[in-house]
Amino acid sequence: MPVKVYKPTSAGRRNSSVLDFSHLTKGKKREKSLTERLHDKAGRNSHGHVTSRFRGGGARRMYRKIDFLRTKDGVPATVKAIEYDPNRTADIALLFYADGEKRYMLAPKGLKVGDTVMSGERCEPDTGNCMPLSAIPLGLSVHNVELQPGKGGQLARSAGNSCQLMAREGAYATLVLPSGEMRKVPVNCRATVGEIGNSDWQNVRWGKAGRVRHMGRRPHNRGTSMNPVAHPMGGGEGRTGGGRHPVSPTGKLAKGGKTRRGKAKSNNFILRRRSPGKHVAVGSGS
Repeated sequence: MPVKVYKPTSAGRRNSSVLDFSHLTKGKKREKSLTERLHDKAGRNSHGHVTSRFRGGGARRMYRKIDFLRTKDGVPATVKAIEYDPNRTADIALLFYADGEKRYMLAPKGLKVGDTVMSGERCEPDTGNCMPLSAIPLGLSVHNVELQPGKGGQLARSAGNSCQLMAREGAYATLVLPSGEMRKVPVNCRATVGEIGNSDWQNVRWGKAGRVRHMGRRPHNRGTSMNPVAHPMGGGEGRTGGGRHPVSPTGKLAKGGKTRRGKAKSNNFILRRRSPGKHVAVGSGS
């Protein structure tokens, strides 16, 4: 799945690139029984209040129902197609189970049409098979990892991501997450063997603002360009630096400020924090 670059017929085309989608199944359309209309909320919650700024518009999409649980134990499934999903960076695989049921799953790297996948404790630790962490050999890469048994996969679900199973001790397994964080997860949580495919997605250059608008992302304007009533860093005569450390509209520190609750119960499961970003000074304790 190489990245394709066109001739620079315009300024936007000169700086943009696309995936050639050669890894997808040719001529395969979405499975209508596994799709539903996705209504755009434009960053608003059930009360109509904006909870995620700079969202709205974009191309119309159909939602593909992905099987994050993988609970059909002992029933083999054949991969019929590798398809594009507009709702995520990863590709998806259409499965035909031996009992006639159809489901979508996240497509791991190396999975091909015609392969057979399974789920359960007694299946082989092959790419695409879903197993409890207690049954997966140490050192393997896994994705679509559950945080609580039966809740469905939540970790390592985007293109090119995976977790590494490092150790098992008692009722918990130790995983290294894509961010570098090391945490404990119950061994009876399920995970899928392998790494998520479509890793070249990170090499695509959007090239122009219009392609980002197609994804439903509206222009992001600075807090210093707003009025004081709209943002803590707004106001002043002419262009200003804000007069304080960068913050969100609610006053939370935007670069290096800790927002996690100190008494969160999940703190006990985190063995090593992810490394802070480049904007955090070394030794600042953030």
